[in-house]
Amino acid sequence: MEDWWVSLEMFDKVVWIIAFSVSLIFLVQTVMTFIGMDSDVGMDADFDGDMGDDSGPFQLFTFRNFINFFLGFSWTVIALRSQVPNLTLLVLIASFVGAGIVTGIMFMFYFMGKMQQSGTMDIKQSIGKSADVYLTIPGYKNGMGKVHVNIQGSIRELDAITEADTLPSGSLVKVVSVIEERVLVVEKLN
Repeated sequence: MEDWWVSLEMFDKVVWIIAFSVSLIFLVQTVMTFIGMDSDVGMDADFDGDMGDDSGPFQLFTFRNFINFFLGFSWTVIALRSQVPNLTLLVLIASFVGAGIVTGIMFMFYFMGKMQQSGTMDIKQSIGKSADVYLTIPGYKNGMGKVHVNIQGSIRELDAITEADTLPSGSLVKVVSVIEERVLVVEKLN
């Protein structure tokens, strides 16, 4: 092993040191992520300045992106060193690979972020929809019953009143309006 290291040129030694260092850091980050210790380590700094969040959906210059870039860069140089004799071309190719890895990971997280959805139900989306009476709704606003209505892809059980005659269980109704942000006003479907 010592002969191998001594026989390397200075450029190759630097690339191998970078490759091993960033690979070790990447491995530690990965293990910490899977055991729940993400890299949001508290760090205090005392300085003045405006740090508005103009970064948009991506943050390009992060420690993880730095590690990902040099991970792709260094291992590409090592893998292609014997096939690409021109050092400038090799560094250029490795830089594109490193930048491609960072870009790919950023887009992956961007699209994963778009898959998130809020668990908050918007009850106003029930207006105009049909519902099934679950518990009898007394007529003329004399009390509340319950209906099952499909809101945002889920069947919800909500309180309901009617301004007409009593609506027995199993009746098909239409949601007319919402009062107090929690009670549906319904009418019988013809």
